[in-house]
Amino acid sequence: AEIRDGIVIMQDGSFRSVIMVKSINFDLMSPQEQEAVEYSYQGFLNSLYFPVQIFTRSQKVDLGPYIQKLDKIRSEHDNMLLALLMEDYIGFMSDLSTQTNIMDKKFYIVVPYTPIIDAAKAVEASKNFISNFMGVFSKTENHVTINEADLEAAKTELRNRVQATLGGLLQCGIQGLPLDTQELIELYYDAY
Repeated sequence: AEIRDGIVIMQDGSFRSVIMVKSINFDLMSPQEQEAVEYSYQGFLNSLYFPVQIFTRSQKVDLGPYIQKLDKIRSEHDNMLLALLMEDYIGFMSDLSTQTNIMDKKFYIVVPYTPIIDAAKAVEASKNFISNFMGVFSKTENHVTINEADLEAAKTELRNRVQATLGGLLQCGIQGLPLDTQELIELYYDAY
């Protein structure tokens, strides 16, 4: 429904924060390091008191601008040997980009928060289940209204959950960074 203050507000009134995490090269680790990471990750998952979603995004990398930049640098060089080596490298990169798909992977952890709903609202919603269900197929847009108190409570709880997630991931050797509003908008735009 909306993205505000680094928080995604969903159509159902729940909230999400997104953490971008760096990957680690598990295969290059020694068996002892691999085992330590596995135990740390197991401890991290067992320590969570809320669900998380792991989102992996693969995107094709366009090498065109990189090749153009190399070609410009090559044309400006006076050293013939260096220019010849760069020309060979540019040819290799051009062939590589046309023959294979070079992919970039980014990893995200989505941290949700659903506020506790009022019991009277829950009973009313259950009474109107059929009409609410049929409303899914209608063309009308639902507008979510969130008051400032609920938003502040969600910010506080999500901040605590994000910090718990980042702390648990750091024990596994995985670094993470929560996305701000602009980065969330770009992520949603690229995904759609």
